Amino acid sequence: MQTERDQLLLTVRNLARFHREHEKFYSESPFHDVIRLQRNSRALQALAERWLVVEPSGEKYLSPFAGAPDLNEDRATETLGILFMEGGGEPAEITNLKRDLRALAEANRATGQWLTSAMSTAWDMLEALLSYPELADLLAERHRIVSNDWQCASMADLIARNLERAVAILGRVDFTTAALRADLTANRVVPRYIFSVSEMLNFAADLTARSAVLTHENERRWRIFHERVDQILGAADPPSPTKSH
Repeated sequence: MQTERDQLLLTVRNLARFHREHEKFYSESPFHDVIRLQRNSRALQALAERWLVVEPSGEKYLSPFAGAPDLNEDRATETLGILFMEGGGEPAEITNLKRDLRALAEANRATGQWLTSAMSTAWDMLEALLSYPELADLLAERHRIVSNDWQCASMADLIARNLERAVAILGRVDFTTAALRADLTANRVVPRYIFSVSEMLNFAADLTARSAVLTHENERRWRIFHERVDQILGAADPPSPTKSH
C-alpha cells in the first residue's frame, strides 16, 4: 500500500519526467520567434534609415500600382515584402505585421500568466522535499528550475508589453503614400517612430532568447533530480517474491 511519502515522490518523479521533456521543446522553439522579430526589426530599420535622408519623389506614373521610388527600400521589400505603391494606402505587409505582433504579444502574456501561477504552486509544493535527507544536496537544483521558469514568466510579460507598445507606436504612423511624403517634407517624425519600434522589437527578441537559455539550463538539473528520485523509489520498493518450484 502506498504511503503519503511514496505518493509525493511518485508525483515529484512524474513532474521531473514530463516537464523535463516539455522544457526541451521550450528551450528551442523561442528561437523561431527571435529570428522572426529580428527580421521584422531589420526591415523597419531599413525603412527608417531611408526615410531619414531621402527626398520626396516628383515623378508621375500612369499606374497606381507603380512602386514609390522614394518610399521603398529593397531590404524591407526582400525581407518582409513591404511595397509602397503610388496609388496605395498602407501596405498589406504593414497591416499583417501589426496583426502578427499583437498575436505574439497575446501568446506571451498567456504564457507568462500560466507560468507564474504554475511556479507559485510548484514553489509551495517543494517545501515538502525538505524532509527528505536523500534529496538534501539537490534542493537548490530543484528550486533553481522553478526560479528560472519564474524568470521566464516575467520575461514573457515584458515581451508582451514591448510588443503591444511597438504596435501602438506603429499605430501613430499614417503609412499611406501621401502622408509619408508629407512627413518627408516636414519634420521627418515617422523615421523616429520606426526606429523606436525597431529597438523595441530587438529588445523583445533578446528577452525571448534569454528565456530559451534559462530553460535550457534546466536540462541537467531535471536529469540529475529525476535520477535521484528514481533511486529513492527503487530502494523503497520491496523485493519481488520468488516463485517456488
